[in-house]
Amino acid sequence: MRAVQYSDFRSVPTVVELPEPVLPPHGVLVRVRATGVCRSDWHAWTGHDDSVSLPHVPGHEFAGEVAAVGADVRRTAVGDRVTAPFVFACGECEQCRAGATQVCTAQQQPGFDLPGSYAELVMVPHADLNVVTLPDAVGFAEAASLGCRFGTAYHALHARGRVTAGEWVSVFGCGGVGLSTVQVAVAAGARVVASDISAQALGRAAELGAETVLMDDDAVDRIRELTGGGAHVSVDAFGSRATSVAAVGTLRPRGRHVQVGLLLGDEATPAIPMGRVIGDELELLGSHGIAVSEYAAMLEDVVAGRLRPADSIGRTIAFEELPEAILAMDRPAAGPGMVVATW
Repeated sequence: MRAVQYSDFRSVPTVVELPEPVLPPHGVLVRVRATGVCRSDWHAWTGHDDSVSLPHVPGHEFAGEVAAVGADVRRTAVGDRVTAPFVFACGECEQCRAGATQVCTAQQQPGFDLPGSYAELVMVPHADLNVVTLPDAVGFAEAASLGCRFGTAYHALHARGRVTAGEWVSVFGCGGVGLSTVQVAVAAGARVVASDISAQALGRAAELGAETVLMDDDAVDRIRELTGGGAHVSVDAFGSRATSVAAVGTLRPRGRHVQVGLLLGDEATPAIPMGRVIGDELELLGSHGIAVSEYAAMLEDVVAGRLRPADSIGRTIAFEELPEAILAMDRPAAGPGMVVATW
């Protein structure tokens, strides 16, 4: 099968021929039709994630058709249109038994400790738990966008941030996760203010229903004024010291901050004002992916038109363009929204 692979961190990825993945009795092989290009793929390529072994095939957002089924699989058949969350859960640990598959203690992840979806085939283990069947109305590109960024935004706002209609949500970073967060918040009936350093990204956020504030030294004060004393929920969708501290700074008393963007390397320890966290009873919440059980409600919203993941896709590319797409993440983004490869 064709796959995109790199042999060293930060080396130029290339298209290579590799053997098909081994199919365990509990797994399925998915013939990939679309895969997202996510900043987490860039983190893996730069060596920020110690779960990655070289040589490596990246990619963790995907959708396609089932090509082969293990002997023990009961819920999935060859030809089914499917996707899966990027956390492949075991189904047996305490967290899985509680339904929190996104924090499975024995989890595996394609594109990190497993070969990923920048390939013609990807293996999904424990398929009866992890595979999600797609409604006919949801295309492969849309479904691929749900696997990490859009699904992450959905879980971050609903399961973690507990957003309700009429609340203010401040979103820092208007890339794929940020624009998805704007969409999910607006669909929930919340009022949204988005902040970014890019006027183009802010323009896209405005099109999706957000008020916008340019990310500068005065952004926190302007957001607090705009929201009448602060946001009820803040989301750092980018992942840096500056954006995490600013997002917390926009909260009103008893507000909830949800950290979605990864904080790695020199950015790993932001100086959160803990005195204000205590005095205003702020909540600081981590959010990681999306539980398998949340897909049904999310897909129902997509089919009904309440959520439009296609609106968060900025550019669609071909399989052969994936190596350059990884390298391009070392440079400023060419435009707002997600990049999705289809073939």
